[in-house]
Amino acid sequence: MNEIKNSPVEVMIVDDHQMFIDGIKLLLSKVKNIKIVAEALNGKQALEVLYSRKIDIVMTDISMPEMSGVELTRLIKKEFPQIKVLVVTMYNDYGIINEIIHSEAEGYILKNTGTQELINAITKISDNGTYYCNEMVSILMDNIKIENKQKEQTKNLTSRELEILKLICQEYSSSEIASKLFISKFTVDTHRKHILHKTNSGTLVGLIKFAIFNRLI
Repeated sequence: MNEIKNSPVEVMIVDDHQMFIDGIKLLLSKVKNIKIVAEALNGKQALEVLYSRKIDIVMTDISMPEMSGVELTRLIKKEFPQIKVLVVTMYNDYGIINEIIHSEAEGYILKNTGTQELINAITKISDNGTYYCNEMVSILMDNIKIENKQKEQTKNLTSRELEILKLICQEYSSSEIASKLFISKFTVDTHRKHILHKTNSGTLVGLIKFAIFNRLI
């Protein structure tokens, strides 16, 4: 096993499952220079500890009662900017990953990771680096590709199509849109077909999702 170069790294574990906390403590007990100095079952308990003693790295879950790991991370970054945060969770959803990144956590790994990757993450973070597990990076890359494709789709829409798309998402019928824009219903229906094709949407729900994602509504 690798060892932390700068010793001791004082770590607090925050998780609402005591069994998980005990398991991590056991896994790291034989690793020199990583010292579990505190534990908490929720964010509020964690903050009480942080106000009372020095902590180098906070390992936190995401889903916890009273305060989520994302909320805790934001508070830590506001009140204790010198403390590093490593998120350890079972969630690999893009929306949650995005929240974690914007909360400025230094690291993110999944709970099914191996002991060595956990040690690597703590090592990197303690050395002022960042650590994101491979699965998270893959999910981010896939979504970046999707976002880029959708941005291209938005560029392909004409100003008239964008105008009609917004009205469609507001549940205006083709006849109502035609009346509002002083064009024929046939023209509106033609634009609608073009919009569906350009956005790869098959339904109104698909169009609404596209519009929300691209902040058109």
